[in-house]
Parts: sequence; structure tokens; C-alpha cells
Amino acid sequence: MRGLICLAALIATPAMAQEAFFDDFDSLDQGRWYVSDGWSNGSHQNCTWSAGQITVEGGALRVGFAPVPAGERSNSCGEIQTRSEYGYGTYEARLRTPSGSGLNAAFFTYIGQQQGKPHDEIDFEILLKDTGTVETTTFVNGKSGDGEVGSGQAHALPYPSDSDFVTFAFTWEPDRLRYYINGKLVRTMDDQATIPANPQRIFFSLWGSDTLTDWMGRFSQPADPVAMEVDWVAFTPEGADCAFEQSILCQNEDD
Repeated sequence: MRGLICLAALIATPAMAQEAFFDDFDSLDQGRWYVSDGWSNGSHQNCTWSAGQITVEGGALRVGFAPVPAGERSNSCGEIQTRSEYGYGTYEARLRTPSGSGLNAAFFTYIGQQQGKPHDEIDFEILLKDTGTVETTTFVNGKSGDGEVGSGQAHALPYPSDSDFVTFAFTWEPDRLRYYINGKLVRTMDDQATIPANPQRIFFSLWGSDTLTDWMGRFSQPADPVAMEVDWVAFTPEGADCAFEQSILCQNEDD
């Protein structure tokens, strides 16, 4: 969760990209994706971002967490981010998570001080102590749209995210943000103070914490490596037509 401390993105800030894309992870596009490696996001995190925790297997991206020491931490974890920043539009991903108390699986967008910008963020976070629920929230200039870190709105999933793939999507407009789960609208945010304005990068991450027990649950060390699987991810700019058949933009619903 970027609302805590972010040391990601040690690469130069690129220009904003507004072209639509659909990535089904038949391979890892190094031109699109940057793999976090060799640091962590602060003392709350009990793992170090490790390139070895990002793999592509069987047409899916695997974002891993493993009981393998890395740096000063006792675990290794995975994070991947786009090299480009994206603005208003529709962001979608189909993914499946593992389970495990004290773990956080996230699909989100983020920009911050490492890129010389205010901290803006749009989140889907599955706290793996309960794979039947996902939390949504935003950050605008470092302030949570739901009041404080860990106070996002919870939504019941149609089935546990460790049992099958779930499609998560949000449509980000200048004056409105809408969240969807398996094509169903679950939340609308239209308070201008809660809607980010800065273009952001797309992230997937899986990490653990020994300290954020009130929010993430008491950490339970996995006996073996686990991973979040991402079947596909897509971005469609604001105002563009439906670009692929799985998209919520193809539903022709007037929300």
C-alpha cells in the first residue's frame, strides 16, 4: 500500500502514455514493465522486493512471496510497475490470489515524490486473511479518500479470490471514479477531494507485514512460496471505445 512509505520507482519519470493496451502476459514485456528489486517500502514490510518473485508462466504473470531471506528481511516479495504513467480512463485486470494472514495482494495505480509528483493513488487491495473481500480507496496528495491508511471501503467478492480468477476494474474520470468487480459496479466516488488528478503508473504487488496486525491480521509465515496470478491487464483511455471483449466498456451500460 503506497499510503505508508514508497521507495519504489528508482527509474526516471517517463512521459505520460495514453495509448490503449491489453497485456495477456504470454511473455514479460520489458519495454512496458519495470520489476522492483532490492529494496522495501519501510519497516512495516517484512520482505524485500526481489526480481525473482516476478515470473511469467502458462500465460499468466506470477507475483510471488517466499520465505527466502533477502537483504535485511526474512522474506522475498514481488512488485511490478509500468514504466509509463497513465491518466483518465479504464483500468482492468483479471487475477487470482493465494491466501494467508498478514499478506496483501494489490492491483493499483500510484505516483509520488520519487517521480517529483504529489502522492496520488487508486487501489484494489485484497488482505489475504480474508480472500472473500477486497478494499478500495484513493489517495490525493497523500491523504486517503477514506480518512486514513487502512480505512478503505470493503466489498464482498462473488467468490474467494484464491478459488478462481476475479476481474477488477475502475473507470477514472476528472470528477468521478467507479470501481467494478466482475463487471458489477460496486462503488462510485464523486467528491472532488477524493479523486486523484495526476497520471500514475500501474502496479501489482504481493507483500507481508509483521506489524500491521489490526489491518492485515497476524502474519502467518507460508511454508512454501505463494503467488498472485494475473491473467491479463488492460488500459483504455477516457473517451475511447471498447477495445477488447472482456472490458466493462463492452457492456454498454449507462452507469
